[in-house]
Amino acid sequence: MKCIIFDKVLDYDGSQISSLWGYNIADVQDDSIIAFRGACDVKIEHMIDLEDKKADESIISPDMLHFIIEHFDSTDMKLVYARQRLFTAIVSEILIARGVSVRREGDDLFVNDKKLTVSIASTSAVSQKIHFGINVTHDFYGNLHDIGINGNDVNGLMREIAESYTREFEDIEKDLRKSRPLDVI
Repeated sequence: MKCIIFDKVLDYDGSQISSLWGYNIADVQDDSIIAFRGACDVKIEHMIDLEDKKADESIISPDMLHFIIEHFDSTDMKLVYARQRLFTAIVSEILIARGVSVRREGDDLFVNDKKLTVSIASTSAVSQKIHFGINVTHDFYGNLHDIGINGNDVNGLMREIAESYTREFEDIEKDLRKSRPLDVI
């Protein structure tokens, strides 16, 4: 699994959830997590969540950490949602280790009863895709600034999360190669 962290600001509009985006932007053809920081303004034509689309919800943030994950081993929707929940749990564990009181509900994280994250998972004909965003600043929703994660610590958090997910999948791959299948009776 490739872990790519962009130092440059890159805004998220929802088009990045398309399959092979990583190949187009970073020449990566492997399973990958690409992390970057930028604003978020999901255009209605890129909105995946039909409940949000029907409710004409807006997904906007002036500053957010973004994680785009792509896996090529399956196009199973249940599996990509399980991976999305795993990613959410990893983020939660990292924040808790940093002393943040965080609550997880499915694929959402909350601090002080304010939603801190946005996330969506889906599949294409060739891959599974996940977008996970964490508000760095926001006037209404929970954000890293309000919980004391600022400056270089924000970029450090982004790197820690991306590398933790990568290590988790490298560990899973190692476990697959050391476990024998159950005997057929």
